[in-house]
Amino acid sequence: MEKLTQQEEEAMQAIWSLDGGFIKEFLERLDEPKPPYTTLASTVKNLEKKGFLQSEKFGNTYRYTPIIKEEDYKKRFMKGFVGDYFKNSYKELVAFFAKEKQISAEELKEIIDMIENKKTD
Repeated sequence: MEKLTQQEEEAMQAIWSLDGGFIKEFLERLDEPKPPYTTLASTVKNLEKKGFLQSEKFGNTYRYTPIIKEEDYKKRFMKGFVGDYFKNSYKELVAFFAKEKQISAEELKEIIDMIENKKTD
């Protein structure tokens, strides 16, 4: 699974939020400034070629459905991100955000609670 461009990720966010649909619907979900319809259509076609979407023809248009789940993409991306920037250490990642004051002590406590509760599942 390859890393998507920012434009592709934005399109996939809209597609995932709708669990598939038509380009017009995806366009409505995107933030301003919205890309031209034709640009989004090209992006969606690229996502289909990359194996993220499948299409089904309806008259003279196509309905697109995600093949890759959002959660699977996030897991894969985060593993690569942590590997590339934090030496495969989630501890280093959290320490970075703590040093930069991007995460509060309360948020760290919540993370610890989530980890501890996960271990008992």
